[in-house]
Amino acid sequence: MAMVDASSYQHLFEPLQRQASAVGLTLRDPPPVPTTCCGRGCNGCVWEGFNAAATYWQEDALNAIQAHRP
Repeated sequence: MAMVDASSYQHLFEPLQRQASAVGLTLRDPPPVPTTCCGRGCNGCVWEGFNAAATYWQEDALNAIQAHRP
């Protein structure tokens, strides 16, 4: 997952939240999108941490949804 803009992540998070709702599950909030990126491609950029957190959130959400499906 190498997206670096808020709308790309919203497109990732929203479908999973809808799927969870459809099976009666409330997911924890996804990680907040960074607002402090300077755009210089720093080593340790805030987007690197966000990508890791977003990937973990996605995996956790998929596992929870799968566990609640009949």
